[in-house]
Amino acid sequence: MNKQSGIHYLREHREAGSSNPVPAQVVRIRDTVVAGLGDLLQGAFDAVDDSLFELANNARSNNEQNRYFEAMREIRIKRKGVERHFQNAVAQLFANPPQSGSVAADESLASQTSSDSLSLVGDDDLEEQVALNAMITKSKVHFQGPLLQLQTRFSVVYPGASDEAPVNPMAPEHLCSAFVEAIQALEIQIRERLILLKQFDRYVVSNLGMLLDEANRILIQAGVIPNFRYHGKAGKQQSKTASGTHADETGGNASAMTEPAAAESQQGHHEGAMFDQIRQMLALQRANAGIPPRASDPNIHVVGGAELASLLGSLPQHPPGEQISGNLSAGEPVMVDLHQVVQQLLAQAGTTSDGKKPALAEMDEDLINLVSMLFEFILDDYNLSAPVQVLISRLQIPILKVVIKDKSFFSKATHPARRLLNSLARAGIGWSESDEKTRDKLYEQIHAIVVRILNEFDGDVTLFETLGEEFEQFLARENRKSSLVEQRTRESERGRIKSQKAQETVDQLLQKKLARYKLQEPVRNILINGWSRVMFLAYLRDDVEHRWLQTVRVVDDLIWCLHPHQEDEERDQWVRVVPGLLKSLRAGLEEVSYNSSKLDEMMADLKHELTEAFRANALAEAMEDSPEPEPEEDIPTAHQTAIERQQELEDAAIAEYVAQIDAIEIGNWVEFNLVNGASFRCKLSAIIEEADCFVFVNRMGLKVIEKTRTDLAHEMRRGRLTVLEQGALIDRALDAVVGSLRSKAG
Repeated sequence: MNKQSGIHYLREHREAGSSNPVPAQVVRIRDTVVAGLGDLLQGAFDAVDDSLFELANNARSNNEQNRYFEAMREIRIKRKGVERHFQNAVAQLFANPPQSGSVAADESLASQTSSDSLSLVGDDDLEEQVALNAMITKSKVHFQGPLLQLQTRFSVVYPGASDEAPVNPMAPEHLCSAFVEAIQALEIQIRERLILLKQFDRYVVSNLGMLLDEANRILIQAGVIPNFRYHGKAGKQQSKTASGTHADETGGNASAMTEPAAAESQQGHHEGAMFDQIRQMLALQRANAGIPPRASDPNIHVVGGAELASLLGSLPQHPPGEQISGNLSAGEPVMVDLHQVVQQLLAQAGTTSDGKKPALAEMDEDLINLVSMLFEFILDDYNLSAPVQVLISRLQIPILKVVIKDKSFFSKATHPARRLLNSLARAGIGWSESDEKTRDKLYEQIHAIVVRILNEFDGDVTLFETLGEEFEQFLARENRKSSLVEQRTRESERGRIKSQKAQETVDQLLQKKLARYKLQEPVRNILINGWSRVMFLAYLRDDVEHRWLQTVRVVDDLIWCLHPHQEDEERDQWVRVVPGLLKSLRAGLEEVSYNSSKLDEMMADLKHELTEAFRANALAEAMEDSPEPEPEEDIPTAHQTAIERQQELEDAAIAEYVAQIDAIEIGNWVEFNLVNGASFRCKLSAIIEEADCFVFVNRMGLKVIEKTRTDLAHEMRRGRLTVLEQGALIDRALDAVVGSLRSKAG
């Protein structure tokens, strides 16, 4: 690649620095990331191989076909070296991380990708640079939150780094630079390089999220900024609570909830700023309704803080009449009118000795309203499976107590109660109505957690922390089991589908060739019942032995030799081809253990047919096709049939849905709705491109269904396929609340 590339300065930066020891907190991250990227890169190379094979099959000329096959050969030969180079380069990034997001780096990128410098770059390099820039920009936007957290934590860990000179060895531009370095050894043309970059983007860069999350988790466990906070106006990250706070609406209470823009950055949102925005909109609603501040009314006793927490302490954990034993997910979700519950408590408290009526502080009323809106969202959220949705609905009153006592629930993504709710929702996303809850370990675990909260919560949020840790350990054990099963399922399906694809390819090719020529029955028998097995095995082993095209060539040579040839040059060629042809046929049939007792007889019949063809001095029958098979071209018909017109309309109708199907990533959950009204949920486990096949598994890793891209698009168009959102539950709820309040304000 031309040295004007906008990411080349990263390589020069690493090479210029000496290899420094990796900080202890980062060693585990480095090993995890290097191994994880290696696995993802293998998937990318497999997809590249499939793409090039498909292009070669559809090539319009021999030169074009040879070009793709040469590219496949070049990549296969050097693939292991490229993978090692890439992993070594990534490891080196952890030893000498370049600055990320610094002024120097930004200026370097800007100067090297300016219009003046681009004018010096060749067209091929420019195409490659544009593809890289798009890839990097997309990933930085998509993973903005985790990248920001990780950069801040790495900048604390690495000596010499700071907010002004941050570092992040996992930044997309650095990883892309490492990959570009690694593929310099490949002698391929720009089109093949762009295919390689596209699959690197799809299989590696698009799946960085899980590695970024894991890196953040490891650093948090090591005590590196466990409570990440962000100040948008200053543009700096801080690990401590901001000193400046808003005055409480009651004039008394100050808490972490009143920080203007301080909260953990999760999926690009800053919850502290978002909660402030929600409070401002609620305050605006009160002002528009003409409701005066309660603290200014001499006849009102404002109840808030410890006094309100004490009142709520006497409130049962569950609604009146609700049992907390047995099956909590039986029946429909329970929605509690929290505002009414609190008003009843205030009424029971009665007036004070000086005759003042108790009333809620505005902040506490906002919190109660927000908890109500949160659970309204949860109970309307289609993405939650019904059993978990019902169970979580039982936690409204405990969560209200948590929020009143610890107001950081909405502004702190790592709050124990918030994390537990998110974990319960995430774990239950794959639940189907058909699952046996009474015998399901995951259901039993979630049920037990809810029962313990209802029975044991006394205002101490450490219970949520303990339950959250136990639940995460349980999930880790379950995920290990299901991952092994899913891996075996995926490998089995890949093998089965590849075998099916091989058989279909062989059958179609032979049918196509035999339909064009009249061959005697002995010859047809050899090809259909014998040589087809050789072709089948060659297709499956082509990645290693590269014999598929040879087996196809044998078929073409046999057909050519069986037709009479009058020209001396052609007859000379016939004499040269036949001995090798017979040898290849016998060797291939013996390799697949074809019936040995019939093989000699069949080969004798074939020799007789070949001899008769050679002896013929004139064509016995007029042949419409030339002896040398030419690539078939689709001949457009003058008029479309009704079926063809209908197919065109169908293709146009599902075009937008095909794009949505392509956006589904490995690991995403979906729900299928059957015609009879039943439904089931499953996870996309594998996309087998060569067969255009999407394989879905259940929570246990077992295969549930497989469908083509077109079939899935039709299912989505009919409303029978829904892609489930997998973002954190509370984050999605806050987004929904903000949207609802904005629409009301509008």
